[in-house]
Amino acid sequence: MSVRAIPMLLIVFILYNVIAILHPAPSPDEMSALGAGSAADAIFRQPLFTLPMMSGNAKWTFSWGDLIILLTFLLLFIELLKSTYTTGVSLLDHGLSMLVFIACLVEFITVDSAATSVFFFVMIACLIDVVAGYTIGIRTARRDLNIGAGLHG
Repeated sequence: MSVRAIPMLLIVFILYNVIAILHPAPSPDEMSALGAGSAADAIFRQPLFTLPMMSGNAKWTFSWGDLIILLTFLLLFIELLKSTYTTGVSLLDHGLSMLVFIACLVEFITVDSAATSVFFFVMIACLIDVVAGYTIGIRTARRDLNIGAGLHG
């Protein structure tokens, strides 16, 4: 099996779960300071770093959740580029992407630590990957068939 057949969003799915499981739960004081409803929500709101802005008053805070969403966007872009290829490997990639989406959906519905906005956006990115992958794949295959038909006629 080719490495290109592995859905890139699987990395984000695994990373989210690793952070949610291995990261120590914040104290009740930290949870209330972060405005979080659950321990997982508080984990993904904890800042990784804070940068002062040039205005002097504002500070930009980058959290674990922001990192997951940024990585999700980058890997979704790669997945969309991969969906333009019409090979047997891309069909396997689309099928595995569907399985990743189903796993995200089931986890979102059934697991407490997945009931966060960050995980919801990961799940929606997986859905976009599935829908766009099949749509772009069909359109690309149709274009390839039309070009091939014009050469022999």
